[in-house]
Amino acid sequence: MDSFEINKIVAAILLVALLIIGIGKLSNVIFYVEKPKTPGYSVKVEQAVAANTEVSSVKSEEKIDMAALMAMGDLAIGEKVFKKCAACHSIVKDGKNNIGPALYNVVGREIGVVSDYKYSKALSEYGKEWTFEELNGYLIKPAKWIKGTKMAFAGLRKEKDRASVILYLNQNSDNPLPLP
Repeated sequence: MDSFEINKIVAAILLVALLIIGIGKLSNVIFYVEKPKTPGYSVKVEQAVAANTEVSSVKSEEKIDMAALMAMGDLAIGEKVFKKCAACHSIVKDGKNNIGPALYNVVGREIGVVSDYKYSKALSEYGKEWTFEELNGYLIKPAKWIKGTKMAFAGLRKEKDRASVILYLNQNSDNPLPLP
């Protein structure tokens, strides 16, 4: 390739770049829209944020009626929904730990105590047990309930699904706990 051909290629690239820039500038001139000096409406962001914060704090303070929630549960649905969990957890007696710890006998067990599983620091130091209330809160959104958990599951939004999974977990135990 000689210098004349290289010059033609460079000239073509520059011409395309100039055309693109020129068309952009020309369209700004043709389609110019003058912005109004005063907006047609204004949004008070501070009030919207404050109202949203009040609603969320009220929700977190509400006491959940676990008896009513557990009454919504269905073992068959729990077994079906648990299939999402089975990718990481086993539920059989003497089951092995997978990506997550084995969940047989989990209801009523201390959090973060399966001896041959490496929990996150947050779960190891949580210091509570897996009650119906703890499981419900955790299953809504694990990372929000116990900050620092390594469980990446998005959570179960539907109350019936959570109640059903908790029933299913409780059933898969040597000594299922009485329902609230």
